[in-house]
Amino acid sequence: MKINEGGADRAIRVVVGLALIALAATHAVGVWGYIGVVPLLTGLIGICPAYSLLGMNTCPMKGRQG
Repeated sequence: MKINEGGADRAIRVVVGLALIALAATHAVGVWGYIGVVPLLTGLIGICPAYSLLGMNTCPMKGRQG
């Protein structure tokens, strides 16, 4: 699969994912906060399956292979 997330997109996903997981771990939100694993993983690997399905790409380097 091709990397389809740019640097800012990836950074935001990692921060949001970690924040949601931390909130869930401290019981500030319910167990739904563990959904933060999804943006965390997609931010770390640089590939968003939803972007692929929708034909989106925020990566500035066209055709970059992962």
